[in-house]
Amino acid sequence: MAAHAGVNGTHTNGVNGVHNGANGASSASRPLTPGIYAPIPTFFLPDSEDLDLESFTAHVVRVAKAGVRPLLAGSMGEAHHLTHAERTTLIKAARHALDGAGLTSTPIVAGTGAGSTRETVELCHEAAQAGADYAIVIASGYYAGAIAGNRKALKAFWAEVSEKSPIPVIIYNYPGASGGIDLDSDLITELAAECPNLAGVKLTCGNVGKLTRICATVSEPSFASQYPRLNPNAPFLVLGGFIDFLLPSTYVNAHGAITGLANVAPYTIQRLYELSEATLKDPSLLPEAQRLQGIVARADFTIAKASISGTKALLEKLYGYGGNPRKPLPPIEPAVAAALWEHPHTQDIVRVERELSGKVAAA
Repeated sequence: MAAHAGVNGTHTNGVNGVHNGANGASSASRPLTPGIYAPIPTFFLPDSEDLDLESFTAHVVRVAKAGVRPLLAGSMGEAHHLTHAERTTLIKAARHALDGAGLTSTPIVAGTGAGSTRETVELCHEAAQAGADYAIVIASGYYAGAIAGNRKALKAFWAEVSEKSPIPVIIYNYPGASGGIDLDSDLITELAAECPNLAGVKLTCGNVGKLTRICATVSEPSFASQYPRLNPNAPFLVLGGFIDFLLPSTYVNAHGAITGLANVAPYTIQRLYELSEATLKDPSLLPEAQRLQGIVARADFTIAKASISGTKALLEKLYGYGGNPRKPLPPIEPAVAAALWEHPHTQDIVRVERELSGKVAAA
């Protein structure tokens, strides 16, 4: 197994692709590194449903200060409810806020999935021009009946998007949001080998076996030399789409997670990542990592069921902003929001988050 670093959460091995691409592409100013990424909600003003940029930028900086990298205009960010101009506005606002907070090295990942390959490529270009460092792309599920079982069409989609995108592209495998389209491990590893501008995959299918099989190929040191990335600082990362299996995924050389729970408890999720990595060098830390993974897994299970409106309700309770999703998504019922907040799984992770964030503030 490749070696990993200690409690600061930085991998030293098991990350592929830090090689110059065939076209001599220059290094990214903000490298894509293993760790925790949060799909940031998009906040809206209560009456007009216009973008609430004040809440949005405050939240981006809040999670980034915990060491969590932001992903904009994804599923949690209600990408389907946003215009092209609004997506661009969010990227520019996030970049300005991060830079203003001294977080100039924090990369931005932007969701650029759309109905057609053509529009997806267009969104990749717009994201890059607005200041995004990486794109994450889901296949549209509108015509899933025609393409879900068509391996050639699915492969061609990500191959063309990654070839034409000016920034590296992460595959977003989320059957629940794409009409049941679910890429298997063979197809993902083929794409990783054949498309040098692909920089990873997010597995919101939650399939741990699939994650293990992909890592068995792409996390091997030989993969990097055989299939160098186009961008030397954009390795092919294998990221879980849920946080409830982060600790076991560490032991098959996965690279972290993109998780909605990092919006609610960024310090806790970052601590779990760092602790999981540290257990590989210091097994005495494993019981503490297992304890924290249990708290996080229970919270993830409970809070994820409340979807976007549930996460926003918790943010409202914790930080004073959140609001409702854009219509037609319904707001959470007050009784449901109260029950979610009072649930023991929620309260457990809130206690840990307050302890960890307080320690950071006092340091």
